[in-house]
Amino acid sequence: MSQQRILWADDEIDLLKPHILFLTKKGYEVTPVLSGLDAIEKCEEEEFDIIFLDENMPGMTGLEALEQIKRIKPSIPVVMITKSEEEYIMEDAIGAKIADYLIKPINPKQILLSVKKLLDKQKLVDEKTNSAYQQDFQSIMMSFMNDMDWEDWVETYKKIVYWDLEINETENKSMSEVFEMQKNEANHNFCRFIKDNYADWMDEPDERPILSHELLAEKVFPFVKENDKPVFFILIDNLRYDQWKVIEPLVSDLFTVKEDVYCPILPTTTAYARNAIFSGLMPSEIEATYPEWWVNDNDDESKNNYEEELLGEQLLRHRINGKYSYNKIIRTSQGKQVNDQINSLMHKKFNAVVYNFVDMLSHARTDTNMVRELAPDEAAYRSITKSWFEHSSLYEMLRLLSEKDCKVYITTDHGTVRTRKPYKIVGDRETNTNLRYKQGKNLSYNKKNVLAIKHPEDFGLPKTEVSTSFVFAMEDYFFAYPNNYNYYVSYYKDTFQHGGISIDEMIIPFIELDRK
Repeated sequence: MSQQRILWADDEIDLLKPHILFLTKKGYEVTPVLSGLDAIEKCEEEEFDIIFLDENMPGMTGLEALEQIKRIKPSIPVVMITKSEEEYIMEDAIGAKIADYLIKPINPKQILLSVKKLLDKQKLVDEKTNSAYQQDFQSIMMSFMNDMDWEDWVETYKKIVYWDLEINETENKSMSEVFEMQKNEANHNFCRFIKDNYADWMDEPDERPILSHELLAEKVFPFVKENDKPVFFILIDNLRYDQWKVIEPLVSDLFTVKEDVYCPILPTTTAYARNAIFSGLMPSEIEATYPEWWVNDNDDESKNNYEEELLGEQLLRHRINGKYSYNKIIRTSQGKQVNDQINSLMHKKFNAVVYNFVDMLSHARTDTNMVRELAPDEAAYRSITKSWFEHSSLYEMLRLLSEKDCKVYITTDHGTVRTRKPYKIVGDRETNTNLRYKQGKNLSYNKKNVLAIKHPEDFGLPKTEVSTSFVFAMEDYFFAYPNNYNYYVSYYKDTFQHGGISIDEMIIPFIELDRK
C-alpha cells in the first residue's frame, strides 16, 4: 500500500515541524505550504488523502481556501485548525462540509487521531466488526442447540439482522460467507420450530406469539379505547425487519420509537395475513361470517377489496364507535391526497393507511430485469427501500404527524424471503399459483422440507373442497412444476417471495411511535 499523503497549510508551518516529523515517523507523507492559495495550487497539481487547513492565514483565509478546494476536490477530507473558539467560525466550517475541527494549541496525538479517524476509520471498523462477529458467532450457533421458544427466536433473529447490516458496511466483506452460512442454519432451525409448534398455537392462544388476527385487538385497540388522541395505523405491505432497520434512523429523528415484532399467520400473504389483521378473524372465520367479502385463491377478483369493511366490523365488535378512515396508497398522487387531508383525519378516532410500494418492488424485481439488476441481493433491496422511503409521501406524512398530538403505529402483514432452491410439486388445474404455498386437491410432492396441512379448518383456513390441503415451502425453497421446469426455475430463482415459512417472512416489525 502506498504512503498516505497529507497537505498541511499554515502560515506558521515552521512551528509545526515537530508535528510533521511525528506524522512522517508514523508512515505518512506530509507536504507543507504557507498559504491558502498555495494549498489550492497543490490540490490542482497533486493528489492528497487529507488536508489540514489553518483558518487564520493572511491574504486568503482558511474558510475561503476551503470553498475553492471543495470545488476542485469535493471528496477530499479537510480538517480545519483554528485559534478561535468563535461559534460562527465553527458553524461556517461545518456548513462547508469539513471532516474535522481542531482548536490550537494542538498536540501530535490529536493530529494522528484525526488522521486515523478519517483515513483508517473503515479499516479499523472492519477489524472491530469482524472480531466482534466472530465472538458472537459461537453464542448464536450454541443457541440453536437449545429448546428455543418464540422470544428466543426473536432475540436471535435481531442479532442476525444486526450482523447482516454491520458486515454489509465493511469494505472487503470477508465475513459474508460465514454469516450467510449461519443465517441459513438459523432459517433451517426456525422453520423446524414453526413446523413443530404452529399446530399447537392454534389450540393454545396463551402459549403463542401475537398472530395477525390478534394484532389490532392486542396492540392497538387498548390505546384507542383509553385515549382521545387520534390513532394512525400505517401498514407497509411486505416490509421485512431488516428493511425497517434501515429506515428506523429516519423515523427516530421524528418520533420516540418503541420496537416490537409479531408473527403473521400462514399463508404469509396479503390475501390471508392482511385480511386477518383488518378483520380480527382467521381466514375461515372471514369466509363463514362475511362470505361476500372473502375471495378464494383462484378467483380473479382482488383479494383485498374489502379491508375497509372488515375493519369497520372489527371496530364495532370492540365497541370503538368513533369515526374511522381507511386509505390504500399505490401511487404517489394518492399519498399526497392523504397528506393534504391530515388535519381532517385528526378528527377521526382511527386512521388506517396501507402502503403498497415494497410489495410492488418485490413483484417488479421478479418481472423486470432492470429492477433485478438494481436489487441483486438483500443489501441492495434494503437500499432501494430506504431510497423510496426518503422520497415518499409516507415520510412526509410522518413529518406532518410528528408535529401533531396523535399516536402512530407502523407495521406490515408479512416479510419476504429470497428464494434459491426449487421444489417439485404436482397439482391439478385448480391449484393456486403462489410459489411459497400451494392449495389444492391431490397435491403430489416430497414430504421433506415442507409443512403439509391436511385439515385446513384446524389451522383457521378455508376449505374449498373436501380434499383440499395446503403445502408450505420452508427455508428458501420455491415450488416449481415439472412442466417447463428449467424455464420456471431460471425465472423465479433468486427472487423475493412470500407465502411460506422462513425467519424473514415470519418475524416482522410492529412499531409504536410517540411525539417527541
